[in-house]
Amino acid sequence: MSDNALVFLENTLQALVEYPADVKVVKTIDEMGVLMTVDINPLDMGKIIGKKGATAKAIRTLLRVVGMKNNARVNMKINEPAGGTRATAPSAVDMDTMDSAIADLKLDM
Repeated sequence: MSDNALVFLENTLQALVEYPADVKVVKTIDEMGVLMTVDINPLDMGKIIGKKGATAKAIRTLLRVVGMKNNARVNMKINEPAGGTRATAPSAVDMDTMDSAIADLKLDM
């Protein structure tokens, strides 16, 4: 397979982000097909993923079309940047702190 999918993905991502120089795409080929692994600036994660993953899903769909033209199965993986701020569920310690803070308010209900 030529590098059509790689060039397409790099150009698409660079057009979407604020920091195009930070876009890095690594192509790996295995028995499952072609995997494009993407590294971007942490500040651009929201632009690439989009609301509820819509932008990433659209890019993956277009990559599959490019792959079909080259008789290859192409997919994309977005690496989470180091020190990412992914929202997580509060830990038990956080819950205890919240419970004590609410108790301190002494709300009469």
